[in-house]
Amino acid sequence: MSEPAEPSLARQALTVPNLLSILRLAGVPVFLWLLLGPREDGWAIAVLVFGGFTDWLDGKLARWLDQASRLGKLLDPAADRLYIVATLIAFLIREIVPWWVVAALVLRELVVGVCVLVLRRGGFAPPEVTYVGKGATFVLMYAFPFLLLMQGGSTLAEVARPIAYAFMTWGGVLYVWSGALYVMQTVRALSPARGAATVP
Repeated sequence: MSEPAEPSLARQALTVPNLLSILRLAGVPVFLWLLLGPREDGWAIAVLVFGGFTDWLDGKLARWLDQASRLGKLLDPAADRLYIVATLIAFLIREIVPWWVVAALVLRELVVGVCVLVLRRGGFAPPEVTYVGKGATFVLMYAFPFLLLMQGGSTLAEVARPIAYAFMTWGGVLYVWSGALYVMQTVRALSPARGAATVP
């Protein structure tokens, strides 16, 4: 018996998890405007928290409602990466984080993007998302609101500062390490010894 045909992209987009991912993507320009335009950091933090919450919720709902889809597997990591890159660039413009931190994390994104293109050109599936990568994204999404909270000289800023630095350091290290793991997956997949094997 043949497998049922996969729903169209339009129908996949109308599932609850994917609508949340689309809403999260739509929040990126709003977040950037709040951060770089009127500099409403409080509202920018609210958008970040909403993005982090929906990132957790859409995966849970996809499993609970049995609504996992190919579109969802593309939208979810795309939204995560867009939030991270957009936030880092905005923080660089606002001088909230040093340039070398932004350069390291954005370079990681570029390297992973090249790996995906190379694998597709060779007929391989994209690298599988690792728990290290998921954990790194989770920690960075916690770090960003605290980095905004630590701006200024208030008591709240003083309390938030060490928490922000701790999350940013740990998340940054994990994020770079997860990029290295994706590179290793790519190298193993393209190794002549593996032939036509797919990425593990």
